[in-house]
Amino acid sequence: MNKKVAFYTLGCKLNYSETSTIGRLFNKAGFDTVDFTDTPDVYVINTCSVTENADKKCKKVVNEALKISPNAYITIVGCYAQLKPKEIAEIPGVDMVLGAAEKFQIVDYITDLTKNPKALVYNQPVSEANQFVAGYSFGDRTRTFLKVQDGCDYSCTFCTIPLARGNSRSDTIEHVVEQAEEIASSGVKEIVLTGVNLGDFGIREGQRHDKFFDLVKALDKVEGINRIRISSIEPNLLSNEIIEFVAGSKRFVPHFHIPLQSGSDKILGLMRRRYKRELYTSRVAKIKQVMPDCCIGVDVIVGFPGETREDFIDTYNFLNELDISYLHVFTYSERENTPANEMGGVVPGSTRAERSKMLHILSEKKRRAFYESQLNKTEEVLFEGDIKEGFMHGFTRNYVKVRTKYDPVLVNELKAVYLTQISPDGDVEITESNEILVH
Repeated sequence: MNKKVAFYTLGCKLNYSETSTIGRLFNKAGFDTVDFTDTPDVYVINTCSVTENADKKCKKVVNEALKISPNAYITIVGCYAQLKPKEIAEIPGVDMVLGAAEKFQIVDYITDLTKNPKALVYNQPVSEANQFVAGYSFGDRTRTFLKVQDGCDYSCTFCTIPLARGNSRSDTIEHVVEQAEEIASSGVKEIVLTGVNLGDFGIREGQRHDKFFDLVKALDKVEGINRIRISSIEPNLLSNEIIEFVAGSKRFVPHFHIPLQSGSDKILGLMRRRYKRELYTSRVAKIKQVMPDCCIGVDVIVGFPGETREDFIDTYNFLNELDISYLHVFTYSERENTPANEMGGVVPGSTRAERSKMLHILSEKKRRAFYESQLNKTEEVLFEGDIKEGFMHGFTRNYVKVRTKYDPVLVNELKAVYLTQISPDGDVEITESNEILVH
């Protein structure tokens, strides 16, 4: 019988696409991919290190893996593995740690599944991670995360990503299109474009060859894919030409996720962000001008060093007045080897938590208002196969979440539905007239 391998992914969509790529490497080597609980011979844990909490999650996953399969060979890859390999090597039960330059050669490194008394560490400086490795997620018949870019040349003071993933580098447009066509042939209906700094697409071997807009135009011609979604793009890289093209596209959907991080120009400067809030306002205004029903998500960090109450209220009011749809709220956490870690004006943990709670409430208010604006409209929903309490869910092109009673015929199907109301408890229901309600 073939050896069995199981995977666990922490973090971003890019990590999920890379886990799938590593999984295919194992399959080619004769391993069978199994569920986490199916007593595998090998566990591969792909880590994130955006926050301290992500590091703790890695340790917890290792402990759970050992409970299920005590003799399994445990390998840790990902951002945490690049940044703190020695720390990971001290976790009981870990057998191998692979850095950013080594993780895609994982099958070559795992030559013996004998548990090690001390973890083996293969971790070159991040500068050695200078080759782009393509990949996409597989297993979800509805949606695929397609990796087109990696690394980052920006130097935001709070971020460890450049230390964990290296400089910006990209796939070629030709190969991305080839992969998109391959995905289309598998029956997947939606592609989500992913990268560390997606809008910086086009750099190969340190030189710029293309622009992200060039990739967008090329992918728009790929037959067989119904939807293409841009996962996240920096406001300074989201040009008016991209916005206008998406507005007229039949494949690219009206949904942007645009990191802001702070609504205070003072804090944006301390973060070394490459824009001020005036530019962000203009991007949102342009999107809503050409796509009034577009969904706009926003990343924001609370509790950054030096953030006074006035700075936070400035951010809160700025977000409250913007025509946006939801927030992803991150509480600032100190990260080693970042300039922000050496800054004064540390915000107490209780204050960070209070500010986070305020923005989470604001996010729910924004999401509700956006959903209400979409009522009494017929929208196309792509239904997914997961089942929860007898229900399945799906998303409209502009990322409104709906649900209905599970029907196997609807899995991975596009269905026009009439959005009628939001239920009092926030759940999605289906009416007798077969109208599906907004979640």
